[in-house]
Amino acid sequence: MNKSIRIGNRIVGTGEAVFIIAEVSANHNQDFDTAKAIIAAAKEAGADAVKMQTYTADTLTIDCDNDYFHIKKGTLWVGKTLYNLYKEAYTPWEWQPDLKRYAEDLGMIWFSTAFDFTAVDFLEGLNVPVHKIASFENVDSPLIEKMGNTGKPVLISCGMANLGEIEEAVIAGRKAGADGIALLKCTSAYPAPYEEMNLRTIPNLAKTFDCPVGLSDHTLGWETAAAAVSLGACLVEKHFTLSRNIPGPDSAFSMEPEEFKEMVIALRRVEKALGKVHYGTLEQESHSIIFRRSLFVTEDIQTGEIFTERNVRSIRPGYGLPPKYLPEVLGKMALRDLKKGTPLKWEYLGGEK
Repeated sequence: MNKSIRIGNRIVGTGEAVFIIAEVSANHNQDFDTAKAIIAAAKEAGADAVKMQTYTADTLTIDCDNDYFHIKKGTLWVGKTLYNLYKEAYTPWEWQPDLKRYAEDLGMIWFSTAFDFTAVDFLEGLNVPVHKIASFENVDSPLIEKMGNTGKPVLISCGMANLGEIEEAVIAGRKAGADGIALLKCTSAYPAPYEEMNLRTIPNLAKTFDCPVGLSDHTLGWETAAAAVSLGACLVEKHFTLSRNIPGPDSAFSMEPEEFKEMVIALRRVEKALGKVHYGTLEQESHSIIFRRSLFVTEDIQTGEIFTERNVRSIRPGYGLPPKYLPEVLGKMALRDLKKGTPLKWEYLGGEK
């Protein structure tokens, strides 16, 4: 299986730089200039990619006002019907070619989550480098197969999915011919509480499915993302807005530019700190090694005098014999006069008296 995937000009996987995605979602409030401003701000904040969503209210649900289609509890959107929420939140499809060009002109990767077959076809017409399955669609095997059939890599958000459902999604994508699968650990709550993130699932997902794993993060702040990277996440996706003071369906759990920039800095530091498995002295430690402990003469010693715990000690710095040799030194005779503060050497030691 693929331990990494290629998204545009980026290799995403273990040992590679973390791939950081700014999710625009509905934060443009259906204003094209705002959408462009969000993309520009995401670039400035350090995002590698910008992601949008490709659907309409009619491709996601039906215009129905009965009880089944009302949002009742547990979200920011209580009281709305699904149709009205999606009608408010969708990104006009006619914008997306221009927004893709704009993002790419800024040096970013642009892609989008498709929510039905028509959206996959539309995005293929734009030649997106990767497809994305949202958490609420991860049980839609035909849609995953449709994406896999493009031969592009597929990102699958795992929100709400049990292990068997994730396995079915991965199998669907791989059998269809996807050029690699990456899974995103996700908690589908908005915002998501820290105590329900269960980030230790990340290395387990990577081991179980032998693929890159990332985080689609709906918590507030960047600490969860940093912790995820420390556990092996190689992608991080966060909602992005110009300001949470601007009302919108997703604004309340989105990051503002300065916060996103702080997150990027933190993630880059974390990935540097992870490094590799290493034992021994590092370059920056080379000047410090002399401050290790070693055996020193701590009182003046005359020739023929016995080395004892009183006149030889393990102290800093490290110019004398290593401390592990203290038992061999004690009881030996001094072969010469030694002043207090002399680092102990083998040539100063004679036999036992």
